[in-house]
Amino acid sequence: MDVRVKICGLTTPDQALAAAAAGANYIGLVFFARSPRNLTLVQACDVALAVPPGVAKVALTVDADDAALMAILAALPVDMLQLHGHESPARVAEVRARFGLPVMKAVGVATEADLPALDSYARVADQVLVDAKPAPGADLPGGNGLSFDWRLIARRRWPCPWMLAGGLRPDNVAEAIRLTGARQVDVSSGVESAPGVKDTEAVAAFIAAARGK
Repeated sequence: MDVRVKICGLTTPDQALAAAAAGANYIGLVFFARSPRNLTLVQACDVALAVPPGVAKVALTVDADDAALMAILAALPVDMLQLHGHESPARVAEVRARFGLPVMKAVGVATEADLPALDSYARVADQVLVDAKPAPGADLPGGNGLSFDWRLIARRRWPCPWMLAGGLRPDNVAEAIRLTGARQVDVSSGVESAPGVKDTEAVAAFIAAARGK
């Protein structure tokens, strides 16, 4: 199956090269101080420059203002912005128009009551990331290793492409794809040996499992 895979939270050039070699379509770079995967602009530039052509470089930010976004774009080559905070649909549309890059908006899902937000964001974003909603009081908006009931979004469609995230691992990604019909998946903590440390073998296993190999 032609499933596109995003490996998020890469922290070294070697990790990026390994993910690309394993077949990743997207590489995620995290700019969020509380995350164990957080990068400085210099570190992120080193990782981004190691990414081969054809692999999209995604900058993940959380409620970033225009100055922070401008600093990222001035420091390194970026193909897409991922907004992973409490950005409103209006803010998503503003970022998309102001910076001229595709924007992916992460939307947390825990219950059916969270689904209408997906419709709202799908009308203004280039892509939506359907993620597990973090527990109340969680330090991180994503990358917590949590999943949600995939049946909530089984075979649903939105006006823009979407990506499934939240608690995915090499041993469950195929089932998640089967239940949801996802054509794109995102993983971070599910392929790590420690927070922020990607396991090369797990990355390769995840990508193979997502594609039914």
